[in-house]
Amino acid sequence: MNHPSIHSRSARHRTGPAIGIRRDGRHLGLCPLLAVALLLSLGIALRSDVARAEAGADEHAAAMKSLDEQVQEIKSEVLAIGAELSNLEERLLYPSNSQVAVFVSIGEGETLELDSIRLSIDGELVTQYVYSWKELEALRRGGVQRLHTGNVTTGEHRLEVVVASGSGRNERKESSHSFVFEKRVEPALVGIELGGRAAGDASISLGSW
Repeated sequence: MNHPSIHSRSARHRTGPAIGIRRDGRHLGLCPLLAVALLLSLGIALRSDVARAEAGADEHAAAMKSLDEQVQEIKSEVLAIGAELSNLEERLLYPSNSQVAVFVSIGEGETLELDSIRLSIDGELVTQYVYSWKELEALRRGGVQRLHTGNVTTGEHRLEVVVASGSGRNERKESSHSFVFEKRVEPALVGIELGGRAAGDASISLGSW
């Protein structure tokens, strides 16, 4: 009589299927595969979201840069329009046939401690200006200040300049000088050059520009 062959427990484990079977008949090996597939899907989705976010950030940066460039262009246009309006206003207020402009400078190498300046034309005070330290330094470095622009009739006029100089209240001194200039049909451009004398008084000279 042939007896059914009996295999040991260890032998059955060695020859059994690669995927384990639970009592309810489900495959235990499918769960890890599903988990891996799910993780891969999540990774792809995350990478897609990151890529979209980076693309959106690049578009936003490009839009902001374009907006900044437009703002700069508008500012430049506004400044140009402002300059044109200022020139137009000056031509309307001070026509060439009556315009007089007075400029101030300090001679090269001069160390005048300029404090303030008063300007009168034909006995009438037209302007008074007090200088800051930065403005004084700019004049010493060769800068030119447009001190006054006004209107006068054609002919001769008297210009009086009073300069206050000195760094302290006790050292403050005033120097004055009168000049005669002629206004013709074209604008009169008058230049005042200041210097410092040994005694501390200001020297004042007049020239045509």
